[in-house]
Amino acid sequence: MSTTTLLVRQDRLGESRLRSTDPQPLADGQVRVRIDRFALTSNNITYAAFGDAMNYWKFFPTGEDGWGIVPVWGFGTVVQSLHPGVAVGEHLYGYWPMGNEAVLQPARLSSSGFSDAAPHRAELHAVYNQYLRCNADPFYTPDTQDVQALLRPLFVTSWLIDDFLADNDFFGATTMLLSSASSKTAYGTAFQLAQRPGIEVVGLTSAANRAFCESLGCYTRVLAYEELDRIAADTPCVYIDFAGNADLRKRVHTRFSQLRYSCSIGGTHVEQLGGAKDLPGPRATLFFAPAQIKKRQGDWGPQELGKRLVQAWHAFREKVSRPDAPWLRVEEHRGAQAVQAAYAQVLGGRGDPRAGHMLSLLD
Repeated sequence: MSTTTLLVRQDRLGESRLRSTDPQPLADGQVRVRIDRFALTSNNITYAAFGDAMNYWKFFPTGEDGWGIVPVWGFGTVVQSLHPGVAVGEHLYGYWPMGNEAVLQPARLSSSGFSDAAPHRAELHAVYNQYLRCNADPFYTPDTQDVQALLRPLFVTSWLIDDFLADNDFFGATTMLLSSASSKTAYGTAFQLAQRPGIEVVGLTSAANRAFCESLGCYTRVLAYEELDRIAADTPCVYIDFAGNADLRKRVHTRFSQLRYSCSIGGTHVEQLGGAKDLPGPRATLFFAPAQIKKRQGDWGPQELGKRLVQAWHAFREKVSRPDAPWLRVEEHRGAQAVQAAYAQVLGGRGDPRAGHMLSLLD
């Protein structure tokens, strides 16, 4: 079977193409993983939008100038192993190229998983280099694989945003403004913030997505982007920016005289990304989840951090997957052409916010 990968123009994200090559021969200590299923969300579009600034393009280099591979989260199965500590047939969760296979160089093995020690990944953040054995993963349940692939990396970020804000006493504010409120990372954050006494959680979204956001029940109130004037200009607030829309960011900074902190998370509005210079109020600061992980590992220890995350994840997963009112509906996209079309759809921000896209390049 040939190796098939979706390549994206790094400076024109709407331009993509499929590349098929002969499989890379394994060296001693390497394993070949068949990528079974992976999620595609606006989070992956953020990886592409910040590919240069945050080194996301470096995880899976293409060898072709100007072309990159968008990283995705999902599940794979070891189909060939030249490493004594990793068996053929092992089921893994982790960070993959948008393709049908990956070659890894396992190191720092434990019963729970291993890291990829490929030389080009040595300088990249360790969080993204970890591969977990599903049979030992406390997050994993076989019947919720899709929900895990779609929401786990986003929810970890959501949980860390909430924890970061609480760790800083919400910067003295009681109102949290969340843009792109229908996005999965935003409503995961709202789910956590809603459990904080005295905190008002305001979702900002398009008029078309207002009903969806209200149906989630985790926002104190939901406003369309053009309704910022319904919030008093002197309200002490924090802006949590999931959209990356430069015009909206400027409007928020200009309107709110008591804006205590401006937290930039991602870029779901790719066509409207812009700089954050010369804004009134606090400097817009990019949130980097691994930094908060590192801090809490120091504060609590890795075991306690993991315990808190797992407990929060299972509570969130149960809420999202309620049979009577699910927050998420999984849509399947299988085959190379379907994956390319799904990428274009998610990049364009089209479709139902309740939909979760699960993809596979396997025929």
